Amino acid sequence: MTTTLLPPASRGFRAAVAAARPQRVGIVSSIVGLGVEVSGIDCAIGDLVTIGDSSGAGAAPIVAEVIATTRTGLRCMPLNRLTGISAGAPVRAQGEPMLVPTGSGLFGRVIDGLGRPIDGKGPIVADGWVPLDNESPSAMGRARIDTPLQLGVRVLDTLTTVGRGQRMGLFAGSGVGKSSLLSMIARGTDAEVSVIALVGERGREVREFLEDDLGEEGLARSIVVVSTSDEPAMMRLRAAFVATRIAESFRDRGAHVMLMMDSLTRVAMAQREIGLSVGEPPATRGYPPSTFSLLAQLLERAGTGEVGSVTGIYTVLVDGDDHNEPIADSARSILDGHVVLDRKLAISGHFPSVDALGSISRVASRVNTREHTETASMLRKVLAARKSAQDLLDIGAYQPGANPLVDAAVTYEAEINAFLQQRMTDQSGVVEAWAQLTRLTRAFGGA
Repeated sequence: MTTTLLPPASRGFRAAVAAARPQRVGIVSSIVGLGVEVSGIDCAIGDLVTIGDSSGAGAAPIVAEVIATTRTGLRCMPLNRLTGISAGAPVRAQGEPMLVPTGSGLFGRVIDGLGRPIDGKGPIVADGWVPLDNESPSAMGRARIDTPLQLGVRVLDTLTTVGRGQRMGLFAGSGVGKSSLLSMIARGTDAEVSVIALVGERGREVREFLEDDLGEEGLARSIVVVSTSDEPAMMRLRAAFVATRIAESFRDRGAHVMLMMDSLTRVAMAQREIGLSVGEPPATRGYPPSTFSLLAQLLERAGTGEVGSVTGIYTVLVDGDDHNEPIADSARSILDGHVVLDRKLAISGHFPSVDALGSISRVASRVNTREHTETASMLRKVLAARKSAQDLLDIGAYQPGANPLVDAAVTYEAEINAFLQQRMTDQSGVVEAWAQLTRLTRAFGGA
């Protein structure tokens, strides 16, 4: 797929042409809930409009996106707060859909859901601008996933190996360490580009994540898109698609990109607000049907292309630690694997709190060698045997020698835990991780 870049000169020419064209002005006919009804102008789905008077009188103009059309007018969702906007306010079509900056000038920058810098480092020097909307790679045009991707986390690189171009989900409740694990991956991955989307995060946590978790080293090789929880639903939704579009633009140039999104659940919640505002019927737990189709559209845009790849890591905030709630269940059916973070492990100080037995990568057997697959399978067997005998071990009723796998789990409990745990500041190479796991499984002996 060839991406058409729009240089600043071209954009300036188009803006000049648009300025010379007679302008038709509509008005706000009503504002109900989160939506704005507009009449008097014609626009297509996805077009941007400006609401308000730009002459300086009254409220400052805001930008909104057209999300539905009827015979009588348009339904728009604001990308800014609607404070000061009233019925009768002028509405002007911008004449083109949203454009997203791309290129090496984005490295180390923090932008919002409209692609505007919010880090105080001045304007972005972009190589070009691309339309936000884009088609997913065709099913037959995708390259096969056959190369492992280093994440820098031992338990993930070995027991749930991720392939280049795979889409994985991190499933956990609140406060279990999803963001911390993402920051480890951002620092430890060998992907050429990292794009991080923080959607619906608390404003306090954004700077902490950038400075403490990600750090200067991680930020220097990353592009961060931020939309906090207090911003309009459309802004939060746009942030997810802006991050995806930036990742796609690098993939189209042949780069291997790591796309991390925290969290997919808040993207779904934003779409729920939008869908209900335009009259969609609520379905499962209040989510309208468009929510589930949007998840598929968003997730399918990651993956391999004809050249390059986008490896997606998406966090899923499970409601009440229920891993079968609608968004978690839908995401799991679309993604190529899932990593489960366990609250009991987190409480006990086990970090990363990955439930190795509950996590699976659907492409691990294709990207790992036969020896590595057998080595990982051996540790899984030992962990499974320990779990099945845990009740007997707790009451002291287990008799040594009854099961060699349980014996190995008890004898080498400290070594197994040392392998599965890792400090946030530790950098673990994939070769070192496999060597450590091989030594550990060989020590099990005849188990």
